Amino acid sequence: MPEKILKRSLGWGSGIVVMILAMCLAAAVGWLREPRQYRIDPPVADALGGIRLMANGIGGTPAEVYFALNKPYETTGYDLSQGKRLYAWFGCSSCHGDGRGGTGPSFLDGWWLYGPSMVSIVASIRDGRPHGMPAFKNKMTIDQIWQLAGYVKAVGSYTASSVAPGRSDDRYTRPAENRAPAAIFFEQGPSVLKPDQGPSP
Repeated sequence: MPEKILKRSLGWGSGIVVMILAMCLAAAVGWLREPRQYRIDPPVADALGGIRLMANGIGGTPAEVYFALNKPYETTGYDLSQGKRLYAWFGCSSCHGDGRGGTGPSFLDGWWLYGPSMVSIVASIRDGRPHGMPAFKNKMTIDQIWQLAGYVKAVGSYTASSVAPGRSDDRYTRPAENRAPAAIFFEQGPSVLKPDQGPSP
């Protein structure tokens, strides 16, 4: 009789231990999958604001810390999802639509007025541009500006990526951000040069 009780208690105990180990393993996999930083440190935020533009305002160099962080705004699903959320919250679609343009320029037609680099996109969002692009430096943190820039770059990307923001519940009008929508929609047309925008990428 005592042997049966001992076997029952060992069966119960081992089941509980296996369940606890499985929960710990699931938590560890979730944590390692993609660490999220909800608020960047103030020194890092100051450094991210230190982009250097070329004299014509097109292109430039991001801060050293951007490379030290391993370009998170272009390579993590969390930051792209936040950028997508900010794109909706700040009404970017009222001018740029789903990326195809409207009153504002398109991200999908292959013509970037100020270049498709992250520095150019960050500068456009932060400082604004002539002819209608407002400045958002007083409405967003620098972290949010970089997240939004990462999302805009993903929308206008010519190469597919394994990283994607969350799925929209809206009706899709273009391919997902990680499927290189710009490469699908880009049509060079008869002219290889637009005098007001420069050569095609």
